[in-house]
Amino acid sequence: MNRNDVTEKIIAAKVSRGISWASVAQKVGQSKEWTTALCLGQMTANKEQAGAIAEVFGLSGEEAKWLTVVPYKGSLPTAVPTDPLIYRWYELVNVYGTTIKELIHEEFGDGIMSAIDFSMDITREPHPKGDRVHVVLSGKFLPYKTY
Repeated sequence: MNRNDVTEKIIAAKVSRGISWASVAQKVGQSKEWTTALCLGQMTANKEQAGAIAEVFGLSGEEAKWLTVVPYKGSLPTAVPTDPLIYRWYELVNVYGTTIKELIHEEFGDGIMSAIDFSMDITREPHPKGDRVHVVLSGKFLPYKTY
């Protein structure tokens, strides 16, 4: 058994039981974004969080322990960019890409977020520990059609 096996079991239980990530997040006590990333193998749970997830998805004690192990982050096996800023976006998509995909599909169905019918807003957000980059991405949802 390994972390990937636990992730696959979580996904299978989510599908078979019709569980939403938001409902899991409520039980874990964290955001749906972070909780989804955790369940998809990209974050590390504490003992209580692992217990809550085990209860929701029917995991054994051994499987729950895997949720507390620091994962190998990055779920998209592609070439790594060298520009530092672009690399950080690559890192963001590599760690959270599967979470974004999962949550968009859960909310909208099978399709994509358009980068053609799309807007982005980047602003500086003052912060006592150093200014933050505030990014808002908005893309039209395009469902896959059947034919």
